[in-house]
Amino acid sequence: MGLGIVLTGLATLPRQEFLEVARETEQRGYATAWAGEVSGADAVTVMALVAGATERLRVASGVVPVQTRTPVVLGLTAATLARFAPGRVLLGLGLSSRVIVEQWHGLAFSPALAQLREAVEIIRTVAAGERVSVEGKFFRSTAFRLTSPPPAVPPRIVLAALGPEMLELAGEIADGVLLNWIGPETVPASIAHLEAGARRSGRALDGFEIGAFVRTCVTDEPGATREALAREITGYATVDVYASLFRSAGFAAEVDAIGAAWRAGDRAGAVKRVSPRLLDALGVVGDAASCRARLGEFSRAGLSETVVVPFAPGGDHASMLRTLRAFP
Repeated sequence: MGLGIVLTGLATLPRQEFLEVARETEQRGYATAWAGEVSGADAVTVMALVAGATERLRVASGVVPVQTRTPVVLGLTAATLARFAPGRVLLGLGLSSRVIVEQWHGLAFSPALAQLREAVEIIRTVAAGERVSVEGKFFRSTAFRLTSPPPAVPPRIVLAALGPEMLELAGEIADGVLLNWIGPETVPASIAHLEAGARRSGRALDGFEIGAFVRTCVTDEPGATREALAREITGYATVDVYASLFRSAGFAAEVDAIGAAWRAGDRAGAVKRVSPRLLDALGVVGDAASCRARLGEFSRAGLSETVVVPFAPGGDHASMLRTLRAFP
């Protein structure tokens, strides 16, 4: 099965140790090293470090929002990375939240898919070395053009998608999609929306990449790890877009119970409302053999790459490295 891995949680290691982890990731046969970006490490810096330390391993952002960097800057970034790592760069893009965009960055927020569509057009034009001329609703850029040669192999653009509309947009305009907080049982429904979007643009999904983040911990003592996973799920289940995703996957009762406890101010009670079946659907926790078997279910569901997201209570590096070393 095609496996990727998120290395962001290990990016707090000293530089030399982190570079050794990147090289080990390649040696173990992972296809792609992903770098997330919220409030910890900068995804682009991590990608550049990993690309420079390896020869075959692909590097991907998972994901960077189009609201916090201009599309021209994202195009420059993707083109530069792709020149230094030909054929190895995936630019994962998405729409961020109101808190991150407005409160953290002080910028105007909009959840409109049209903003992502405009950004992708500009990024692709910049990375191809063509002159940019876009007068959109969200972005305006005229007369910009790279002064350096464009990369021989263009960066691939992957969109983070949860709901039907975003999935169909990815199928229509992107080179791939990144799913999140999803069990293998609901992957086929996501693929159906991707296919609908592809039909809208008159293409098939040949060569289209379908990846999914899967929080994974290889451990012989799953109790504390499952509690940590329950706390993380609780935080997402109280956000409307993820609550809707979990409802559509058949967890409406759990979402209602979590939300009711949360609104009542009972944070610990909300975590306890995360049922074992919700934990089992959205995370992979256990010994190496059971984790490998569960990850295999994701691949058989139709993913081209199952992306291991190593996690551990307290962000323990040794535990995350154990998970990395259990695969492929």
